[in-house]
Amino acid sequence: MGRLKREVWTFCKAQLSAQMATIVDFTVSFLMAEAVGLWYVYASFLGAMSGGVFNCGVNYRWVFQSQQLKKKYVALKYMLVWIGSILLNTGGTYLLTEWSGQYFMLAKVVVAVLIAFLWNYPLQRVFVYHDNRLRARMRKMRMGMRNDEMRK
Repeated sequence: MGRLKREVWTFCKAQLSAQMATIVDFTVSFLMAEAVGLWYVYASFLGAMSGGVFNCGVNYRWVFQSQQLKKKYVALKYMLVWIGSILLNTGGTYLLTEWSGQYFMLAKVVVAVLIAFLWNYPLQRVFVYHDNRLRARMRKMRMGMRNDEMRK
């Protein structure tokens, strides 16, 4: 499979995973706000937490197929990206809801789509599920080979 095909396929799998996680996120958010009566900002936060846990597991095993990476490192890197995502989603939902006066779930959809494309996918692809150490080792090996060739 060519590189472009592989990238497109990975992107499609990531979007499917994100959609499933969004269903988890929105279901929890809606239930916490409407059924439990929790303030929508807290409900949105809990939904994002639930969706994030789901998304991390699916991405690890299926989307980026990164079982060769240690789970603790993936979890740590995911948590860093996820904290940013939760803050952006929660803050964005709050700001857009307050600014527009619309129902919070509408604002949540708009913000979630923007964060998914501009923050989550790019950082997961190049940081969370990517072995950056391997790339550094390969660079060192190439540099060492070049230095050896120059010495001849």
